[in-house]
Amino acid sequence: MRNLITPRLRYCTLITLLVCACRPNAPAETAPVRHVQGTIHGYLELRDADGHVLASGDSIEVVHGDQVTSRTVFTFKDGSIDDETTVFSQRRRFRLITDHHIQKGPSFPHPLDLMVDSRSGQVTVRATGKDGKEDVQTNHVDLPSDLANGMVPLVIENIPPEKPETTVSMLVLSPKPRVVKLVIRPHGEEPFWIAGASRKAIHYEIKIEIGGVAGLVAPLIGKAPPNIQIWVVGGQAPMFVREQGPTYADGPVMTIELASPVWPDSSKQGG
Repeated sequence: MRNLITPRLRYCTLITLLVCACRPNAPAETAPVRHVQGTIHGYLELRDADGHVLASGDSIEVVHGDQVTSRTVFTFKDGSIDDETTVFSQRRRFRLITDHHIQKGPSFPHPLDLMVDSRSGQVTVRATGKDGKEDVQTNHVDLPSDLANGMVPLVIENIPPEKPETTVSMLVLSPKPRVVKLVIRPHGEEPFWIAGASRKAIHYEIKIEIGGVAGLVAPLIGKAPPNIQIWVVGGQAPMFVREQGPTYADGPVMTIELASPVWPDSSKQGG
């Protein structure tokens, strides 16, 4: 059983990046299970570019047989909520079952309520119109077996260190649901510190490749989606330690990291 959290990209959520087309002819690479997931509860923090903490997060994972339910909730200081629940199986290969992602509140200019059922191909989007009424749209999308919504850090933790490139699929809204490709490449090791002791993490970069005419035009008009950065500690028990990227389309770059408990000073409590 693993004892540290496996966050989502779940974290700086790629599902909210609005892109125009998918990478042509890229083969599906459903991630093999190299490290089985276990029951966990971890803590996260989300910071802006100036280092200010904007939200605290909980990441909870519960296992029933070969099925895992993973939920990550960020509670913002302004009352906003970023809540994603992902259900997946881990029998030899990781397979997404469902993913439900909600973003609402002042921190999100475009509220999101998206439900993906990978087995049926049903995608449900809930939105509130200007009149205050809820609009529910359900579409059928041909979803590939390597769909990684809510599972990207998990996929990265299970990539063999020597593999130069991994490609997986992601469902995005642009504005209708469509499948795009994420290209994941390692960029060597970088140092960090735990209680003053030096450690190393593998730096991965995730690129959303836009094909066709849209791919040529996007950089010219400043609409090409930014790359996402993720750091993972390798070894016998790989774990996520950091991520940088926007949390919604055209949003600022945020940093998500594991959070450490802060205890009250007992000497100031008269004890």
